[in-house]
This record gives sequence, C-alpha cells and structure tokens, in this order.
Amino acid sequence: MKIGVPKEIKNHEYRVGLTPPSVAELVQAGHEVVVETNAGAGIDFDDSAYEAVGATILPDAKSVFAAAEMIVKVKEPQASEIAMLESRHLLFTYLHLAADKPQAEGLMKSGATCIAYETVTAHGGGLPLLKPMSEVAGRMSVQVGAHYLEKFQGGRGVLLGGVPGVAPAKVAILGGGVSGINAAQMAVGMRADVTIYDLNMARLAELDMFFSNQIKTAYASKAAIAAAVKNAHLVIGAVLVPGAAAPKLVTREMLKTMKRGSVLVDIAIDQGGCFETSHATTHDDPVFEVEGVIHYCVANMPGAVARTSAFALNNATLPFALKLANQGAEAAMKADPHLAAGLNVYKGKIAFKAVADDLGLPYEAWNG
Repeated sequence: MKIGVPKEIKNHEYRVGLTPPSVAELVQAGHEVVVETNAGAGIDFDDSAYEAVGATILPDAKSVFAAAEMIVKVKEPQASEIAMLESRHLLFTYLHLAADKPQAEGLMKSGATCIAYETVTAHGGGLPLLKPMSEVAGRMSVQVGAHYLEKFQGGRGVLLGGVPGVAPAKVAILGGGVSGINAAQMAVGMRADVTIYDLNMARLAELDMFFSNQIKTAYASKAAIAAAVKNAHLVIGAVLVPGAAAPKLVTREMLKTMKRGSVLVDIAIDQGGCFETSHATTHDDPVFEVEGVIHYCVANMPGAVARTSAFALNNATLPFALKLANQGAEAAMKADPHLAAGLNVYKGKIAFKAVADDLGLPYEAWNG
C-alpha cells in the first residue's frame, strides 16, 4: 500500500503521523511511504532521517495526497486537507467529529474511509489510541494549571503545593479515567489537595486503593460538582464519552461562585468541552477569562510536548497502521472488530452512532 504522511498544519502542531522508526516498519513490511518535506521537523527529524529508512520525500501536501492510498495524520484534517481527500483514500487520524459538524460533512462529501484513533477499542476495554495522548494531556493539565495560578498570569497567586504553614491549592478533577488519573498523579506529586469526582463507584474504589490516602474521591453529583467548583483553585475537566460530545458539567452560574483567579483546564475540549463557558483555544492564545476565572482550552495540548507525544502515539498506532496496510481497510476491520470500532465515516455516511446522534446527521452502520 502507498502510505502518505503530510505535515500537520493545525496551529502549533508539531507532531507527525509517522516517525522514522514507524516508517521503517512499514517499509520492511513491503509498503511505500511518502512524506511531505519537513513533516518531522517539529520533533527534530529532518527529511534525511525519513529517506534513510526508505521513505520518499515529496514537496507539498498536494503531492502526498495524490500519491497515497492511506493518509496517516495526527490531528483532524483541516479544510484544505479535506479538499484533497477522495473516495479512494483511507484516512487514519484523530477526528473528534462530535464537536465539528463542518469537518464531518466535509469528510462525508469526500467519500473517503475515515478511521478515528479516538474510537478504536481494545480487547480488554478502553481506547488504546486515545490513551497515550490522554496520559500526556492529563499530566500537562496540572503543569499549565499551576502556571496560570501565578499572579503574573492573571491567576490567584497560589502555589499548587503550598509551603509549611500555608495550605496547598485545592484541585478538583472531574473524571477518573486515563486523563484524570494522570492529572492526579502530577497534582499529588506537587503536593496539592486533590479530589477526583466520577459517577462510577467501582472506578472510585479503584482510585481510592491506587492512591491510598494521597487523594480524596467523591461521587460526581451535580451538588458535589457545584461545591467542588466553589472551593477549588484548579478544576480539571477530564470527562469522556467515547465518540460523543462531552457533557457540560460546570455551568456559568457555578463560575460565579468561584474564587477570582481560579483556573479551569478543559481536557475534553476536543469533544466540545465539559464547561459551559469553554471554547477551543490555541497555543498562540491559550487562555481567556469568564467571571474572573481563567479558562485553558487548547484543543491540541499534547502538541506542546511534540516529541514525547509523537513517539507515544506511534507506539500505539503502528500496529493498527500495519494491519490496515497489510490487509486493506475492509479486510482489516472484518478481522478485528476493535479496529472496526474506529470507523467514523464510510462511503459518504456517518458510521459511528454517537457522532451521528450528536450532529443530527444520517447514520449507517458498517456491516462488513
């Protein structure tokens, strides 16, 4: 199969769909890989690193899309990229369609087969291609939260871990999944006062055992979340409904009860965000203020630590990319229902029900 790797063009996105080691694996398996010039520059791989493992360098994205059958990316395709997709293409990348109707409609119009990293499942449960970036985003959320709590950044002027004689900051983490547990690990390491909120009592019991007396856990009732928001210095939104839009857990009215200079970090922003007042921001302009509360809602947080993120992502995606290249999309999905769960758009229709329901678009199940 001919596999194409275009350079990412989203704001401050330095990751790359395939690293040179991943390209080497695909080439050794008998596939042809074409890479847009400077696609790996953001993680310090120049074109020669790709050529050394057998890739062909092409001058622009148009050339890559024209040459390739499968396009491997990191972020959802931008409008100019969607315009280059054709029905012959297989697109393998993050899509997050539930929060992006224009993208969904563009992909439907293209006729391309689109498999989303974020809905591929695992044999033991979970979302293996979302997990590594959720780990990165969870750990980053505490770093950026601590930064924006600084007075010079507009924050309350609170040190996350406090000092002897001065209490640490209160951190409320909404969601006890992969992002939430990684956020908690970082916050505990910085000696903050941490509480994780979740609706799954079994998960709360697991977290209680995992962290012992280092954190508190609480059932995520509306009343509990309202109280958490009122008292917290840093609130991290880490909820996930696979493939669907994130629920709005924190309302604008709740914001009015918060301490001025408190910080919200919305990890769920790729799926529309879990705070009513959230809207996607960029690394160029990452924060905004509502009701005296700082919102950090960057939609590609892991892009800030691109080298770590690119390798972590490739570790997870490469086995699936090899399956798709070796067998073709339909045969690979027939052989692996977990890969088939990643199918979001197929022959002009939405093939993932939660996306279709959220966007009000026609749904047609793939019956391979």
